[in-house]
Amino acid sequence: MTIVGVLSETPGRERRVALTPDAVGRLRSRQVRVVIESGAGRRAWFGDADFEAAGAEVKTRAQVYEESDILLCVHPPDDVAALAGGRVLIGLLDPLSHPGRAAGLAAAGITALSLDLLPRTLSRAQAMDALTSQANVAGYKAALLAAEAYGGFFPMLVTAAGTSRPAQVLVLGAGVAGLQAIATARRLGALVTGYDVRAAAQADIASLGAGVLATLNDDRSQEDGYAAALTGDESDAQQRALQDAIPRFDVVITTAKVPGAQAPLLVTETAIEKMRPGSVVIDMAVGNVAGSVADTRLVTDGGVTVIGAPDLAATVPVAASTAYARNAVALLTHLMPDGVFTLEPADEVRAGVLVSHGGQVVHPRLPKEIRS
Repeated sequence: MTIVGVLSETPGRERRVALTPDAVGRLRSRQVRVVIESGAGRRAWFGDADFEAAGAEVKTRAQVYEESDILLCVHPPDDVAALAGGRVLIGLLDPLSHPGRAAGLAAAGITALSLDLLPRTLSRAQAMDALTSQANVAGYKAALLAAEAYGGFFPMLVTAAGTSRPAQVLVLGAGVAGLQAIATARRLGALVTGYDVRAAAQADIASLGAGVLATLNDDRSQEDGYAAALTGDESDAQQRALQDAIPRFDVVITTAKVPGAQAPLLVTETAIEKMRPGSVVIDMAVGNVAGSVADTRLVTDGGVTVIGAPDLAATVPVAASTAYARNAVALLTHLMPDGVFTLEPADEVRAGVLVSHGGQVVHPRLPKEIRS
């Protein structure tokens, strides 16, 4: 019987857990044994008793490492070297940003699969798409965080004391996180405008009832659905156009990330200086906004609040953990059709997520120098 293990995530801002009691029940129904570190779900409000009731066995950390055939995580644990060679690690490993991590896993003989590499254009992989599920949660929380930090109302309110105008919100980047931020800000009553260089994303913005801010006339979409990198001249033109537009808004939320690369600068220092006192800027990519710092709220001399918020999904741990666990179970179900973990060489999902196997780094998007 295959044994799936779950550890507590590294203490700090991470509150998610890789499996929830509901997900444990789904694995148990497939004759998979689940062992979980005591307290692993505590920060997401899932107690040991909840896991035991679902059929999991609560163990010490050392026991989870010793007994697991497959270890599920959100982020790779700091002590992952304790996982014996020949075992499997599945999580958001982010090997494109940390190729040395991939090399270390390969050297330890660990078969590593990274959910953030999942081919998002495969329709049959949608249930496994953890990036999408977590971005959805993060975009929702970004709008709430902006509303909390903003000194006025998001909706227009008509009261006996007078009428307050609705907040003007600009969302830069209309991927999953951006579209959810747009939808949530609109539900809160704000007047929302979205921006993206991809034509399909502009149509998505309009479909939500938001305005579309256009700065470049040509579509900048790639086959994988991500935005193509702009040339130097295009980037300069984009920044100038945004610099003129941004001061009209009370709240700006930026979501433009580039897998394995530096996030593009969208909100310059000059744009921030032109914003009204009391305005709010949320940088979900921590790199889209000049001067933003991860997990830090700064107030400029001009009274603009700049918040670096790269891990907002972790601040909604129940919803985020539930969605992530469903993604992980969907992947396991795909890789364990008969209850036994297998790697089918011709499988597109397997090829997309496999980082290391047999002591080698095997993913083609990783640097050649660490691949054998």
